[in-house]
Amino acid sequence: MTATPKAEKERRLTYAQAIREALAEEMERDPSLLLLGEDIGEPGGVFGVTQGLLQRFGEERVLDTPISEEAVIGAALGAALLGVPTVAEIMFSDFATLAMDQIVNQAAKFRYMTGGRTSAPLVIRMVTGTAGATAAQHSQSLEAWFTATPGLKVVTASTPADAKGLLKSAIRDPDPVLFFEHKLLYNSRGAVPAEDYLIPLGEGRVVREGTDVTLVAYLYMLPRALKAAEMLASEGLSVEVWDPRTLVPFDRDGLRRSLERTGRLVIVQEAPRRNGFCAEIAAIAAEEFFPLLKAPIKRVCGTNTPMPYAPELEQFVIPDEERIAAGVRETVHSTVRAVSGG
Repeated sequence: MTATPKAEKERRLTYAQAIREALAEEMERDPSLLLLGEDIGEPGGVFGVTQGLLQRFGEERVLDTPISEEAVIGAALGAALLGVPTVAEIMFSDFATLAMDQIVNQAAKFRYMTGGRTSAPLVIRMVTGTAGATAAQHSQSLEAWFTATPGLKVVTASTPADAKGLLKSAIRDPDPVLFFEHKLLYNSRGAVPAEDYLIPLGEGRVVREGTDVTLVAYLYMLPRALKAAEMLASEGLSVEVWDPRTLVPFDRDGLRRSLERTGRLVIVQEAPRRNGFCAEIAAIAAEEFFPLLKAPIKRVCGTNTPMPYAPELEQFVIPDEERIAAGVRETVHSTVRAVSGG
């Protein structure tokens, strides 16, 4: 397992700044790299992530597109198939539905259908998750949809340092990568190394060490899981928080090593419970690591409802620290009952 590299000189960047820096560095490294998306030029994107890149690299490399996700991904894929690495932005992951044919029927399958002769060096940045009253069509967490499509890699970076290192690896990858960025993480700050570095796809990270239970979380659920772990520490529970960082490829070995230490598993996701990626992680643990488990696997997920507009209802739908902590307690207590029951 590769941890995020330590910064020799402490620099604290926001998640958005780290992504912008990764894009700029890769555009400097590779003069052929293009950026495409709605309002990514002069406005710098709806969340300001690409601010300044148009002025630095010019309108021939930072292309504002029409408001058409189908056109954005179609153009980006066409460029990628001609050997031009491209980063396309979908303003909200909800709107990926408008480009599903290009993503799952075209980009995902070119390497296979050409016998490995053609690849698509394409990164699709998607803004995901809730952000406070953005309602049912701008708040979804759809990462599980794409993990079910062979040929796509899926990245869920949760910290500024991971966002930078993983995005740089995604851009250098010869195959299509979907890079999910959570709205509520853009202003979060963290240490980011000044030196050039990459974080390989498929390597998770122990964010907090523990011995009683493994708590798996990614994107905005990671800081909530860490807060829950702090709460539980005051109760005498030692919680290991593990971030997969990429869902495809998934770090099975990293999960196994954590379960060897703890023997219990709780998985958190913002997306609705039904058919979420939590279920895939649970299946991996049950099928491959069952002898390590001391208790039933627990999932803490969003409810199976569209995202409400009202902030109070929105917070009810997605897991908070209390619900996560309750899931951990239930897992530990179920172990006690199993032992006492003979």
